[in-house]
Amino acid sequence: MPTDAELIARSTSEPEQFTALFDRHAAAVHRYLGRRVGDLADDLLSETFLIAFRRRAAYRPQHVEVRPWLLGIATHVVHGHERTERRRYRTLAKAAGQPEEHAADPAEAADRIDAQALRGPLAGALAALEPRDRDALLLLAWGDLSYAEIAAVLDVPVGTVRSRLHRARRQTRTALGDVSPSSDTPEETR
Repeated sequence: MPTDAELIARSTSEPEQFTALFDRHAAAVHRYLGRRVGDLADDLLSETFLIAFRRRAAYRPQHVEVRPWLLGIATHVVHGHERTERRRYRTLAKAAGQPEEHAADPAEAADRIDAQALRGPLAGALAALEPRDRDALLLLAWGDLSYAEIAAVLDVPVGTVRSRLHRARRQTRTALGDVSPSSDTPEETR
């Protein structure tokens, strides 16, 4: 089975090879985009892979792996739709008080109630973050990238990523107040 880097290299002369990269990474990129922009995720997924396809000849595996590279492209695509993202978080924050369907399993229902209690305040906190801090936080949390991968994707030093994540976490904790179940959890170092 060829590596992602091999597929990209092959795709420069055999464009159909790029399909395998889409198959491997589309679900992860779509999840990341879905969490950021909701219903726009399908459109932005297409835009992300179109940009990646067009830039495939410039890809350098020594700088960043393919999944973080794709998430970096997706993050830049989201910037073009930033107002929509902020509006989505504000809408989620307002809708948090509205009841959802309840689960049949009591344990699942309790988890859902806990998650619903955090959804609105968290969405509001995300909307209030500076875009560059929000990008770093969401690439960590929803993109599951390491600090080094985030640094490569955002083209900043790892120290800058640490600063942005620290600031985003601090502001998010402040916005959540005592609602956050993990406010005493030490920051993860990856």
